[in-house]
This record gives sequence, C-alpha cells and structure tokens, in this order.
Amino acid sequence: MARLVGAVVVVAALAASLQTASAAVSCSEVTSAVAPCLGYAMGISTSSPSPSCCSGVRSLSSRASSTADRQAACSCLKSMTGRLGGGGASMSNAANIPSKCGVNVGVPISPNVDCSKIN
Repeated sequence: MARLVGAVVVVAALAASLQTASAAVSCSEVTSAVAPCLGYAMGISTSSPSPSCCSGVRSLSSRASSTADRQAACSCLKSMTGRLGGGGASMSNAANIPSKCGVNVGVPISPNVDCSKIN
C-alpha cells in the first residue's frame, strides 16, 4: 500500500511539473484519467483494469484528438511509466491497459517511446 501511495505522490508531482501549454490535454488531465489504473499497472491489484480505470482511459482517448494532444499525453504517460520502476510485470500491465479496456488511445504506454513520432 505504501508503494501505491508513493506512486500517487509521484504522479501528482508530475502533474504539477509537466503542464503542457500548447496542447489541449494537460498532464493533470492525463494523471486524473489514469490514476485509477495505478494499482493494476503496478501489478498490485486485480488481474484486469478496474471499470474506473477503463472509463478514464476512454475519456483520455476522446480528449486526445489532435497530434499535439496525443504527443502531450504520450510525454506524460512516458514520464509516469518511467517512475513506476520499469519492472517487467508493471510495464506489461501498463502497456496492456488500453487493449484490456477495448480502447485504442493512439499512444503507447512505455518509458521508451519517442513521443515526437506520435501522429
């Protein structure tokens, strides 16, 4: 549980420090949308994302409609996944959230993605 609390604190700090002025999607919006997914992404909760996680991912997908939006969301997600520790199970869970929720967000969830190449 302390690990999850720590991750939430890191996500909140990211949201405060990574605001994106040029895009309609801000890091705080991305953070809010995916916050319910943290337990699953870190491998410390159920075997599938929660309904609130999937709802947040769908909301993010609908908000990230332009290239600038998707690149901004990508940068936020990249930073967030990098701070999850990069463990194999965590990265596998995080990367599979959109498909498990039946959503194509157009942005890979990975600490290694080049966000400038997102269209």
